[in-house]
Amino acid sequence: MRAPRRSLLLAGIAASLAAPRIAAAQGGWPGERPIQIIVPFPPGGGTDINLRAMTSHFQRHLPGSRFVINNRGGAGGEIGYTAMATAPPDGYTIGTVITPSLQTITIERQPRYTLDDFAYLGTIVEDPGGLHVAADSPLRSVADLVAHARANPGAVAVGTAGIGSDDHLLMIGLARAADIRLNHIPYAGQAPTVTALIAGHIQVASMNMGESVGLIRDGRVRPLASAGPQRFSMTPEVPTFRESGFPLDTGVVRSLVAPAATPEPILRRLEQTIAATMRDPAWIAEAEKLFIPLQYRTPRETRDIVFREADALRGVWRQQPWRDS
Repeated sequence: MRAPRRSLLLAGIAASLAAPRIAAAQGGWPGERPIQIIVPFPPGGGTDINLRAMTSHFQRHLPGSRFVINNRGGAGGEIGYTAMATAPPDGYTIGTVITPSLQTITIERQPRYTLDDFAYLGTIVEDPGGLHVAADSPLRSVADLVAHARANPGAVAVGTAGIGSDDHLLMIGLARAADIRLNHIPYAGQAPTVTALIAGHIQVASMNMGESVGLIRDGRVRPLASAGPQRFSMTPEVPTFRESGFPLDTGVVRSLVAPAATPEPILRRLEQTIAATMRDPAWIAEAEKLFIPLQYRTPRETRDIVFREADALRGVWRQQPWRDS
């Protein structure tokens, strides 16, 4: 059936109005204004430090560009993810997404974004989880933590970066594997979790190993175990949960995205910029000093990781929703 002439006319007018804006964005991009990178957590956490350090390297590999960080924390990352997905697709807004929180939010509820609302530009970090205590804590191992939790059901407060985060899933995994009850205290990110641990408001902090290396070396926190398949390269003295008797393997995948409708030429240049930065010896050396565990994955590999893990997390949710733990 042919569309009514009025509908065709209106569609043509809309297309003609939109075309100059897209052409202008591509023609002047990236020099017209700064490209904002949305970080869905407050300042001071691992994701924030990572992206702030990367911006100067992005600028070197994308001539004429300027990058600024826009922290949009809250709701376990949902506020930031929504801002990324709904931003104008003109190349001036990108963001960092975190697996698994990106997916767990869509499983728990119906946010204003879906996983298809993003163009995946590449993975930059893979960081295993870990459980940490204050330096003066009497808990010296996972066995100590389990024994204490069994003797005091529900009394051990564990801080995380939020419900459905990898930190939370690690806590749940240990509680189920060891048949113990822990008291979950969600925070708005890693920085307030560390503050609460050092102040004595919580007994245990669940956070990523890369985020804790500096704190460990400063003697402010002590790790009980890491949740990778093998010992974390930056803390080889710390045993894995597998070595401690609990086969837990959790962590984050940190990736960069743009709104899905961003023009292809801009997406290609952003992808090339990220790939070049991840190969850059200057960035690799700086990341090592900042204890950032770099891991590059291509845009296709990144998208596959996001959707594959979403399927796995739906299976976990069907067995027992993490909001109940």
